[in-house]
Amino acid sequence: MGSFSIWHWMVVLLVVLLLFGTGKVSTLMGDFAKGIKSFKKNMADDTDASMEASAEKPTGSIAAPDGAASSTQSRTTQKA
Repeated sequence: MGSFSIWHWMVVLLVVLLLFGTGKVSTLMGDFAKGIKSFKKNMADDTDASMEASAEKPTGSIAAPDGAASSTQSRTTQKA
């Protein structure tokens, strides 16, 4: 009783075909296959232009907070 037999799946398939029709099901499966092919094609590409654009580093720099800069400078002057 825990698993479905082949007859249960046949009844489910029949109900789905009656509800959606064969044209709608084949269209959905075709769209699903196109999506999988597109996904595999994009995964196979070594370089991706959208990823390269986001990987560029900004030209500006961010200054350290005043406390961190002064403690770094004091450590370098103590070593010298």
